[in-house]
Amino acid sequence: MSTPLRVLLVDDSAVVRHLVSDILRSEEGIEVAGVAENGRRGLERIEELQPDVVVLDVEMPILDGLATLRELRPRWPRLPVIMFSTLTERGAASTLSALAAGANDYVTKPGRLAGRSEAEAAVRENLVPLVRSWGRLVRTRQPETPTPVVARRSPGRVAPPVRALVIGSSTGGPVALTNLIPALPASLPVPVLIVQHMPTVFTRMLAERLDERSPLTVVEAVDGTALHPGTVYVAPGGIHMTVARRGTDVVVALDDSAPENSCKPAVDVLFRSTVPVWGPGTLAAVLTGMGQDGMLGAEQIVEAGGTVVAQDESSSVVWGMPGAVAKAGLASDILPLADIPAALLRRMSLAPVRSA
Repeated sequence: MSTPLRVLLVDDSAVVRHLVSDILRSEEGIEVAGVAENGRRGLERIEELQPDVVVLDVEMPILDGLATLRELRPRWPRLPVIMFSTLTERGAASTLSALAAGANDYVTKPGRLAGRSEAEAAVRENLVPLVRSWGRLVRTRQPETPTPVVARRSPGRVAPPVRALVIGSSTGGPVALTNLIPALPASLPVPVLIVQHMPTVFTRMLAERLDERSPLTVVEAVDGTALHPGTVYVAPGGIHMTVARRGTDVVVALDDSAPENSCKPAVDVLFRSTVPVWGPGTLAAVLTGMGQDGMLGAEQIVEAGGTVVAQDESSSVVWGMPGAVAKAGLASDILPLADIPAALLRRMSLAPVRSA
């Protein structure tokens, strides 16, 4: 019998501590190693208990989640930390800052108006799988050479002009996007569409942060909006984003159909919709993320003559999504995150952005 995953829960709410602890204790293979009511006590308990995973509240007295994380990371650089935040603008902003500071993942708390059974279901559906996934990853992760994967090559093929850049990301994606998008020039001759697995509010905050840091205009996508070169469209949380032709324009078409790959928005949905619109003119990038959302859509893009670039294993927080694309032989290039902007710009026959 395998050793249970030991979880430390840090949250200032006694109600939340009891609710989450009861659920985690009822799950096979998970053990609640301990709880703490604030970040300062949480740091002490990590030292005492040596947990496999920490679930960390964002807003707490004495030492909040972000400050706790900043003290935690230098001491325990490989300890998985899942931020537990409210679905509010303040919670979203703090969570994005925490992800940039080294948090591994996040989950939103059940709403204030949720009943006990509804809150329990939300924790089971959203938090428990992340605890299991991060606990397994840290236990199985080996300090080995990254898995060798050969990039796809098409000798002699004349690449068609790029008509759009589409990007898919999940775990680790907000930080990856914060590095990639500002490296693209304002003169970019194509629209950029992003699916990042995040809930509503979070996607708008992400778009605003990217817009502040980038020479491009970055917005959360709105249904029916005509796409323009040099503008980045982030899929809203909780709804799929596709593209469609309407007269002479290509527009955003939001789609409220069922989740795919347990995701909504899903990368596969966006990628698939590009094929009849841009065909071989689609350039796609699949960045860090858990699971394999984007692989089937990437396959359709490649079959249509388009190009797919994947982030490499060493620079990914989780090499699930880009790894699935790479292992399926769909990526023309498998690159460190730092090299992806230049590769995309070369494909568009543009020079890289020079930093000041």
